[in-house]
Parts: sequence; structure tokens; C-alpha cells
Amino acid sequence: MAKAIGCDVADEASVAAAAGEVRAALGPASVLVNNAGLLRAGPLETVSIEDWNQAIAVNLTGYLLCARAFGRDMLAAGKGSIVHVASVAALNPQTNSGSYSPSKAGVLLLSRQLAAEWGPRGVRSNCVLPGMIRTALSAKFYEEPGFEARRAAATASRRIGEPEDLAGPSLFLASDLAAYVNGAEVLVDGGLDCMLMDMVPRPGFNATPAA
Repeated sequence: MAKAIGCDVADEASVAAAAGEVRAALGPASVLVNNAGLLRAGPLETVSIEDWNQAIAVNLTGYLLCARAFGRDMLAAGKGSIVHVASVAALNPQTNSGSYSPSKAGVLLLSRQLAAEWGPRGVRSNCVLPGMIRTALSAKFYEEPGFEARRAAATASRRIGEPEDLAGPSLFLASDLAAYVNGAEVLVDGGLDCMLMDMVPRPGFNATPAA
């Protein structure tokens, strides 16, 4: 059974209401995937505080609000799993993107703290860090000729990820197959993170074609 419910994750009352609807329709929550996110572009020098705070509210505070609202059932049951969708931007600054990277970096520490505080009570908390995934947020970029090829060349897998590529790792972390995985961070980036040294120009050695 599936049920769609509108919710503003940055609003505590809205999150509590959504959790109540889910509980009434489907019973106590045993799994939560925190996946809401937005980007408010701008360099740190000029990004408005309103835009900065809005991204923090959704990308970080919203994850805490959802964890508390849905995690209550898990803590009561003594078992459960929370999967937070962060980003490779949590590990490397994504310039001119306002508070996006800081908010995603905060998700990593939030997840670890939840693991440390709730792990002894049977609730696990882990992160997936997607990168180079084709989403609605980046769809406009792919309209530029040659853009997809340049992005794909930056990954070890030489392709752009699709949303479905996140399903397997997220399902694993949510399931009992990952019963002893807690406070972990799983990169789902097609090997982007391991390509740094290949991006450094080395005549005769580089495998990655120049952009």
C-alpha cells in the first residue's frame, strides 16, 4: 500500500501531522528515508540570508524534524532504520550554491549523532551520498550540448547516474541485511570521488579526456 501526503519538512507541525497520517494509515514507522532537498544558488559573498536559511531549514533541520517524528515509533519498538540522502557536495564544496554544501555536510554529522544516540536503542542511521545523478534539479544542465559527455568523463563508470541507482544502496541500508551497519556513509557517485588524481594534468598518463 502506498499513500501520498503533502508535507513541509521545514515546519514541525506539518511534519508531525504527516507522521500522524502515516501512522493512522499504515501503522508505526519502521523505516524513514530523508530525501527532501533544495538549492538556493549564490556565492557566499552575496547569497541572501533568507536563501541560506531556507536551504538549511529543508536540507538539514527538516531531516531532524522527520527523524524525530517518525523515529518515535522506532524508538518505542526498539528497532528501525533511517537513511539520509546527503550528497557528494557534503565532502567537497559546491561553489556558488549558497548553503547547499554546508547543509549536506551537516546531514553527515546529524546521521552519525543519531546513530550514536539511538543505536543503543535499536535504531540505525546511515547516509547515501549521491553524485552525478540525473534529477529534476539538474535536468536543465543536460540541455547544453556536450554537457552529459563531460560529466560522464569525470566518473570512473563513465556514465551519469539515474535515480534508480540510489534505490539498491538505500534499500540495503534500510533492510536487515545492513543490521550491523550504523553511522555509515555510502558513496553512490559512479566513482567520481576516486577520480581526483586523474583530473590532474599528467601528459601521457591521464585516462580522462580533456574537457
